[in-house]
Amino acid sequence: MTVGDLEDRRRRAVRAWASFVEHGDAAGAVRPEILSSWSRSATVGTDVTEAPLADEDETAGRWRGSPLQVAVERVEAELRRTAEDGDLVVAVTDPETRILWTYGGRVMRRKAETVNFVAGGRWDDRSVGTNALDLANRLGKPSMVFSAEHYAPIVHNWVCWAAPVHDPVTGAQLGVLDLSTTWERTHPIGLATARVMARLIEQAMPRSRTHPGLEETHDPGLVMTLLGTAETRLDGQRLLLNRRQTEVLALLAMHPEGLSLEQLHALVYGDQAVTFSTLKAEVSHLRAALGGQLSSRPYRLLMPVATDVDHVLALLRRGEVVAAVDAYRGDLLPGTNSPALHELAEYVAVALREALLADPQPDAVVRYSELAPYDVEVLETCLARLAGTPHPAVPLLKGRLAVARS
Repeated sequence: MTVGDLEDRRRRAVRAWASFVEHGDAAGAVRPEILSSWSRSATVGTDVTEAPLADEDETAGRWRGSPLQVAVERVEAELRRTAEDGDLVVAVTDPETRILWTYGGRVMRRKAETVNFVAGGRWDDRSVGTNALDLANRLGKPSMVFSAEHYAPIVHNWVCWAAPVHDPVTGAQLGVLDLSTTWERTHPIGLATARVMARLIEQAMPRSRTHPGLEETHDPGLVMTLLGTAETRLDGQRLLLNRRQTEVLALLAMHPEGLSLEQLHALVYGDQAVTFSTLKAEVSHLRAALGGQLSSRPYRLLMPVATDVDHVLALLRRGEVVAAVDAYRGDLLPGTNSPALHELAEYVAVALREALLADPQPDAVVRYSELAPYDVEVLETCLARLAGTPHPAVPLLKGRLAVARS
């Protein structure tokens, strides 16, 4: 696009934004996803001067030692070079669109700092208005926001391209990779570059990760971690499975009595139009990966099986809430389309939450709040139980509660 084309595009974006702000109407003038985000952003106000900042220590804790940090450090030289060559600011966020890491070229670094486009900055559209980070995170696909398509005037001079970053093992969306610069530097290759950078991070992600409560073992049998980050080991060796194969294996692990083809199909696909032959192909791959230890009629695993889901539920049954929270590393296979696994994920999450409401042990609640930072009721219940008690968890809980309410 020529400079004149960009200037004309910018003028149209400004007119549409002004029409929406003044009259609440911009239908047909902007893309539907922009208009939808503007509607969500209306509570922010056009006078916002910077993004709100999350707790510094909490942000550092979320980043430190995470798979995202490992991956970014492995490709950091490439990310920095991209930022410097294009005078961009590069950012990586968590699933809540909170920035965990940034690096900027000389000009963009200063611009980014003035609006808290820095580690800890909360860039969901309800915090700072429409932007590409939020759209990519919310829609699960690469997104671009140009000039006044941003809701907040503080970034009307920006253009941003963002792409989701996924866990290569589970497929879970871990956050987004964003590239931002000034609007006159808009280039058709911007969105493709963001997509390439996101894939670069995914490829650098550690593929093998241990899980509290299910340490790496060389004992015979199948060990599956399904909460937060999925991993499967057979006799101590990690299996390379795709997401659907992990789902099928998880369901077989949850039904040691075995399942017929029809039962397994219903649990995996629900009412999706997927043929039995597709499922048979997945089972065939699993049988090969398991060294033949998967029987037919019914489909049943023929080795000892342990899962972190069973471990967490067993701890809850024994009333060991602190240990259960420590072993719970997040939702069960986030984003799964299996109705049975979705139901199980909700059951485990609700069971853990109800256990905390019944017995809000401070250390467990602090840990839980890292996984569910906006669960106000659990935080309030714990603080009410600690009222007047000089417990070291109190300031942490109050800080988390303040952020959740903001």
